[in-house]
Amino acid sequence: MKATIWHNPNCGTSRKTLAILEATDGVELTVIDYLADPPTVERLRSLYEKAGLTPREGLRTRGSPAEAMGLLDADGEMILQAMAKEPILIERPLVETAKGVRLCRPQEVVLEIL
Repeated sequence: MKATIWHNPNCGTSRKTLAILEATDGVELTVIDYLADPPTVERLRSLYEKAGLTPREGLRTRGSPAEAMGLLDADGEMILQAMAKEPILIERPLVETAKGVRLCRPQEVVLEIL
């Protein structure tokens, strides 16, 4: 099974999710450091739709400039635009497989799509 993780190596939950993926037999893993290689607005929109989340639900508010940028009450399109420009705003980690997309907080959520 192919799996893609949008990973932040500085995030403990992201590292734990990556460890689960690496320890799972049969997983062909692609790791994207989304801070260095941010997803486009279109890609983010698709990921959140597949995960059943709104962009607001995917917005990282802790440890990010979301509040200072006025994003807490912003519409989804504005949030997506901001995330594409400032990927630190993306809550992590996002994992995609053929079974769907999950925001893996806590990391065990990844098991739903393996």
